[in-house]
Amino acid sequence: MSIAGLFPGQGSQSIGMLAELSDSFPVVGETFREASDVLGRDLWLIAQYGPDAEINNTENTQPLMLAAGVACLRVWQQQKGAAPTALAGHSLGEYSALVAADVLTFADAVKLVGERARLMQNAVPAGEGAMAAILGLDDEQIVAACAVAAQGDVVEAVNFNSPGQVVIAGSAAAVARAIVTTTEAGAKKAIPLPVSVPSHCALMKPAAEQLLSQLAEITFSAAQVPVLHNIDAASRDTAESTRDALAQQLYRPVRWVDTIKSLQNDHQATVMIEFGPGRVLTGLNKRIERRMKAAAVFDNASLEAALKLSEEA
Repeated sequence: MSIAGLFPGQGSQSIGMLAELSDSFPVVGETFREASDVLGRDLWLIAQYGPDAEINNTENTQPLMLAAGVACLRVWQQQKGAAPTALAGHSLGEYSALVAADVLTFADAVKLVGERARLMQNAVPAGEGAMAAILGLDDEQIVAACAVAAQGDVVEAVNFNSPGQVVIAGSAAAVARAIVTTTEAGAKKAIPLPVSVPSHCALMKPAAEQLLSQLAEITFSAAQVPVLHNIDAASRDTAESTRDALAQQLYRPVRWVDTIKSLQNDHQATVMIEFGPGRVLTGLNKRIERRMKAAAVFDNASLEAALKLSEEA
């Protein structure tokens, strides 16, 4: 049996997340306190009570999701869950994966993610960027529709999440035009996303340049387990190349379909365990590779089911 550990990114957060798990396992609250101490604000309070505007503000969402992924992994480890033999995280979740692989300390990851969120938020003024999920078109159709809709602005396919599900990002006006062009091309749905920054598109290049200088100040250790990076579904073997991949991640697409296929084909993963609130990645996996067993860990029942699955695999 080979287990891949997966960590979700922004979009999986919800008010009240991990409350039950925290009641049963003190390490959840301890993990959030560690992160809160680094940033100087109470992340658990935001996670439990919001309001929506606060939990969905990227400067809160990113460290919240980092802490949530690490907290769920720590619960798994306390319960003697099988150790993953390969790791990956969706967008922001990549930082949780690097913590799990001992590439980054948790405290350093919180610092980096806090800076990452601030730089991303400042790169595009509020209201000027947007993202949308496009359902029911081939990747090539969506790329072509974005090219038509751009009209001198930025709009790009940025998250290749599963066959038939791609997220686009860019300037608000161009994304609005792309929603029209993809709908006219036959998309089943084109859904604007409640985010405060247009992640993974060219508008994030200034933030990436600034993030690289922040990354240079942090110690990166050798990975104890391979971590597949979003930009190309490949692992890195040096600190410099890892830093570069994290900087590029801000303005290059998340190639999640390629990542899942690599975990199965190149790393022989037979089970995938998602550490963090919700089942977003578990759901995507059903559309990418149905033969791969997958489970999520975010409350007591899901933890029990995931432990059982890993024991049976």
